[in-house]
Amino acid sequence: MRRILKATATVGGMTMISRVLGFVRDMVIARLFGATAGADAFFVAFKIPNFFRRLFAEGAFSQAFVPVLADTRENRGQAAVKALVDALFLRLGGVLLLLTAFGVFGSGLWMLVFAPGFADDPEKFALASDMLSITFPYLLLISLVAFSSAIMNTYNQFAVPAFTPVWLNAVLIGFAIWVSPYLEVPVMALAWGVLAAGVVQLLFHLPFLIRLGLLPRPRLKSDPGVSEVKRLMLPALFGVSVAQINLLVDTILASFLVTGSVSWLYYSDRLMEFPLGVFGVALATVVLPGLSKKAANADWTGFQQDLDFALRLVFLIGVPAMLGLLLLAEPMVTTLFYYGAFTQQDVNMAGASLMAYSLGLVGFILVKVLAPAFYARKNMKTPVKVAVVALLTNVVLNLALIGPLAHVGLALATSLSAFVNAGLLGWFLWRSGFYRPLPGWGRLLAQGALANTVWVVAVVIWSPDDQAWLIFSGWERVGTLLAIVLAVLAAYALLLTLSGFRWRHLVRVAEPEKR
Repeated sequence: MRRILKATATVGGMTMISRVLGFVRDMVIARLFGATAGADAFFVAFKIPNFFRRLFAEGAFSQAFVPVLADTRENRGQAAVKALVDALFLRLGGVLLLLTAFGVFGSGLWMLVFAPGFADDPEKFALASDMLSITFPYLLLISLVAFSSAIMNTYNQFAVPAFTPVWLNAVLIGFAIWVSPYLEVPVMALAWGVLAAGVVQLLFHLPFLIRLGLLPRPRLKSDPGVSEVKRLMLPALFGVSVAQINLLVDTILASFLVTGSVSWLYYSDRLMEFPLGVFGVALATVVLPGLSKKAANADWTGFQQDLDFALRLVFLIGVPAMLGLLLLAEPMVTTLFYYGAFTQQDVNMAGASLMAYSLGLVGFILVKVLAPAFYARKNMKTPVKVAVVALLTNVVLNLALIGPLAHVGLALATSLSAFVNAGLLGWFLWRSGFYRPLPGWGRLLAQGALANTVWVVAVVIWSPDDQAWLIFSGWERVGTLLAIVLAVLAAYALLLTLSGFRWRHLVRVAEPEKR
């Protein structure tokens, strides 16, 4: 369990650096381009290659690849690992190269699929299509980065993959500030920045793969692991497709709303992604290789202990993060984005959708933690079934809520469907006998509930109202928000301690055999 804590802290720390720089990136974009038609066009053009990246590389491929790679490493040795990596590199790269070519030369068709509402504005549609032809090669580059990251994570080297997104943010900031003034259409600099960032990120990984002795070389000869990855990838691909279709539906519907809707959802999603990335994704990244190793060795006691420990961390960290986002949604949007071209209306609209997204934060994190418990056992079918139900739930809720709530309804539907997804995953784990809560949950729930209630009441009473945040200067906003966040963290930690909670007790409960 200490391994999980240490590795999660490492990944979370690196991810925090990336997310903080990501906020700087978004502040620069908001200040220079606001929530305009150009910003909407870029966010869609950037979302499409990311959609396929999550679908093929970080999604289905990683979920199928990591358990097989862990099994190969445990049972067949380093030479077999190298053969598997080489064989998969050629096949994955070939598929991605074809898809990238289709994306570059068929950008208009992709835009009709992802943002049909843009067709009513020929200028916006043309701009978005041009941007997409530049950003689509990012798919090939970042997918190879994801392939490399899966290899390093399997070898418990989490820092480099977690730090890699820093380069994307740094390059985009540079292009927005220093390249955009020299272009006829300044916002096009963001598209070129995405492409350049993909190259930088891939080059960053190469020395670390060389050090592991696993720098891929195209290999025509197949490997037994390739067939296993293909077998696992098909249901995983369908499962991830369902999840990504949720995002596609949101984007399609948002493209029919007023200009700015895509941008409002983007900015609020970015703020919600901060705790999700720093903690949720970090924890999931660490949990999957560990669970895969225990499943390969049939260590089901250790498997359950790891999962239970991860769920306790979700409660202790995810719940206060959710409450903080909900209470401080508009102050956060104001502090980070209310400058330049970003208006007060943009603050109100993005703040409202952030509140809706924040309600689902714990659900999003739970899905990240529970799904690996199936992937590690090479059970891809159950998450697929659950994802289908979540998709249908999201579509129905989207259609029901978009009328009265517009873009906020889309965010709320996404949050509610996340809890449906997480709840069903948890139920199937319970029914199959692969998870039972270990002793101590009742006391932990009471301690967390007490600590959260006290600090929430304090924030409601003492935090400035939303209008005050708009009047504050930039530095006043930053200082006030930072003071509130630090005070909440200190109060939460103190209240947990006073209630009798100790981290060492948490570790001992999760490792009863060492007591």
